[in-house]
Amino acid sequence: MMQVMVIAADQNEKEIITFVLRRAGLAVASSSDHQRVLKNWTEHPADLMVVASLEDQALIRIAEEVRAVTQIPLLMIVDRIGEKDRCDLLQNGADVILDRPVSAQVLSAQIQALLRRSAAVPSFVLPTLALNEITLDPSARTVSVSGKETRRLTQLEFRLLYTLMTNRGQVVPLDVLVERVWGYTGGGNRDLVRGLVSRLRRKIEPDPEQAYFLETIPGVGYRFTVEEI
Repeated sequence: MMQVMVIAADQNEKEIITFVLRRAGLAVASSSDHQRVLKNWTEHPADLMVVASLEDQALIRIAEEVRAVTQIPLLMIVDRIGEKDRCDLLQNGADVILDRPVSAQVLSAQIQALLRRSAAVPSFVLPTLALNEITLDPSARTVSVSGKETRRLTQLEFRLLYTLMTNRGQVVPLDVLVERVWGYTGGGNRDLVRGLVSRLRRKIEPDPEQAYFLETIPGVGYRFTVEEI
């Protein structure tokens, strides 16, 4: 089940958004403090974020802070803003901007559309990958490593691990990872990839500081390595 993080300063609005999304079949977590959510993002990730901001909040700053931590789809609900402010907000990280008042039907449809577009890898038709002590289950989007508990992956973590595991033993360049994971071509953002690799290592590596599965090839990319039986 897809997980949505709802961040809203107004309690009533937060409860309404949460109700609408749960009726749409989504798992929802909520908070009134986006900075607290981002601080604990590694332990409590989601597939999509909804931020319902108040008029006096710095919209661009919020979008930038979200993008510094995660690249999941970001939908922002705002009081009506001008064209320039809307363009600036989109350029600084928002994927969709909805003006208040937002109907439940439109909100649900926009969320579903964002989740469909973000699912670049059709995980429901992919086979389970089992390589010695690590197993990746696309249908549940989980990874199991011998000696560690099964961990749920975000969409981006899954795409990264699936790409590397299906190319095991080969160095996958940064540009290729950006295209396969984020879905766009062009120069690879090293910090973007490095941050995602770091989060994935915390979930699968016996010692995240001493990479065993996810090997960094300086200046080139990453390689998945495993001793196959």
